[in-house]
Amino acid sequence: MYLTATKPNEATRARRLAYITFQTPDLERLVSYYIDVVGLSLVERTSDVVYLGVSAQNYCVVLKSGKETQCTGLSFQISPQEGDLDALHKLVKSQGIAAEMRHDAHPSIGTGLYFKDPKGTNIEVFAKREMNGGQSLSRGIAPEKLGHVAFSVTDIDKIVRFYVDVLGFRESDWIGDFFAFLRCSPDHHTVNFIRGKTDRMHHVAFELKDWSHVQTACETLGKRQIPLLWGPGRHGVGHNIFTYHRDTDGHIVELFTEIDRINDEDLGYFEPRPWHEEFPQRPKVWQPGLAAANLWGIEAPLTMLEKQNHHD
Repeated sequence: MYLTATKPNEATRARRLAYITFQTPDLERLVSYYIDVVGLSLVERTSDVVYLGVSAQNYCVVLKSGKETQCTGLSFQISPQEGDLDALHKLVKSQGIAAEMRHDAHPSIGTGLYFKDPKGTNIEVFAKREMNGGQSLSRGIAPEKLGHVAFSVTDIDKIVRFYVDVLGFRESDWIGDFFAFLRCSPDHHTVNFIRGKTDRMHHVAFELKDWSHVQTACETLGKRQIPLLWGPGRHGVGHNIFTYHRDTDGHIVELFTEIDRINDEDLGYFEPRPWHEEFPQRPKVWQPGLAAANLWGIEAPLTMLEKQNHHD
């Protein structure tokens, strides 16, 4: 574990999580889940690719037809004004990773840098994007935004070093030496990595407006007979209120609110909240246990720890 405070290169540092890509053998079923249950809106589609978004941003979920059920890619945005994709290209190649520039590979993104991170996930990084925005959300849970993505990884030190040293992420917290939480925006974590036996996505998370929105989301899932795996609860690490369920492909989906934020990196501490254990609350290494996992009750059930999808 590192918890470094080094200054990233502002020209190449990731600033936000733009979208996640899933491959699915049943495209229409997963599209229906994300539109009717989650409440995303259709931005654009072809015969085998669907782009879905929320009203506050352009598309944040990309669904593609394929034989396997898996998360295949992530996209991050660097500064539209100061971003330097050429410099990032050189930095990625210096790590021995092949990378290439592509033009108009996805809607609204003119130029993107494409490569694989050390665990094999496809990564796209771009600087400028045409924002569509304003999509109508008339049904489903309707989250505020795509929040973060968690992965099980076999080499946690290697993946953390890559995201910190190459993409400019900062370390928010660790649980022991096996669970790392990294941020590229003010939010406590944008990606998190837990040491495991395989390299695969553990869960994807969407941010809700507030506690009442969490309640409404639970009612929506209940009416559709989609059971909760865990929650509602409040994590210690990040302090977000959470619930977890599975989508129609078996992926774990977190719905959360009230996540910790560092609004000023020079201050180096999370914005004070009444439920914090320390004042100020700074990035640290947590001991494993309920204090880190769930301040309101039980540890994660076995259904959260088993294989992450039912189609493997």
